[in-house]
Amino acid sequence: MTSHSGFDVAGEIVVVTGAGGQLGSAYARAFLECGASVWGLDIVNNSAISKLEEEYPSLFKFRQANITIKTDLKKIAQEMTDSASLPTVLLNNAALDSPPKAPAEENGPFEEYPESSWDEVLDVNLKGMFLCCQVFGRLMAQKRNGSIINVSSIYGVVAPDQSLYEYRRKRGENFYKPIAYSVSKSGVLNLSRYLAAYWAKSNVRVNTLTISGVFNNQEQEFLEQYCSRIPIGRMALPSDYCGPVLFLASAASGYMTGSNLVVDGGWTAI
Repeated sequence: MTSHSGFDVAGEIVVVTGAGGQLGSAYARAFLECGASVWGLDIVNNSAISKLEEEYPSLFKFRQANITIKTDLKKIAQEMTDSASLPTVLLNNAALDSPPKAPAEENGPFEEYPESSWDEVLDVNLKGMFLCCQVFGRLMAQKRNGSIINVSSIYGVVAPDQSLYEYRRKRGENFYKPIAYSVSKSGVLNLSRYLAAYWAKSNVRVNTLTISGVFNNQEQEFLEQYCSRIPIGRMALPSDYCGPVLFLASAASGYMTGSNLVVDGGWTAI
């Protein structure tokens, strides 16, 4: 069977933020396997980054950067410009959440949520994405060629289902999914819409990918609650999102901009 050439991303120059994370490294690998060059950005180097460097020495470049610091990003953009390696795809994947094992005050009731945690999450999840779009999107607009993919979450579309954590409250923990992550991921949707309209005439497409929870060895009680709530009956695997990312990066989605592609196992359908 002949493949559809519109899905080809070979030769694309892709910037992936949060490239050392569970999803970021999977996205980077998917592009590399398809013949794209990837500039992986992360605040720290780790084993996932090292593995990509070892396996794809000619296609993968890692650059340590804090996406909330514009000078970090501008240095990388200048290096890309100097090497005639201007980005054609920007995947804004990096994000900060309050994990289940975060300090109690971060996962407590809304009324007690720390202002410092709000600032930190919004700084990474929205300001960092805004700065990456400014720095790398500018290069795409100048070249008149680019696709920006901003990753959001089901909790940017609907409120968290706090009943998932009732089992923790029953065992004495004052646990709630915190607010800052939801607010930041909601902001991603209109950041994409704004930039889609702003850069449309510069041939830069900007779309949102909205995803649901990813399996990462969560405790059994949570998995049971989550999987009984989601129509497809399981948490996502990183590979479930690689196809949608490649689609949004490729010419196959060439008539899409300002859209929100929801890939959530049916979570927001009910």
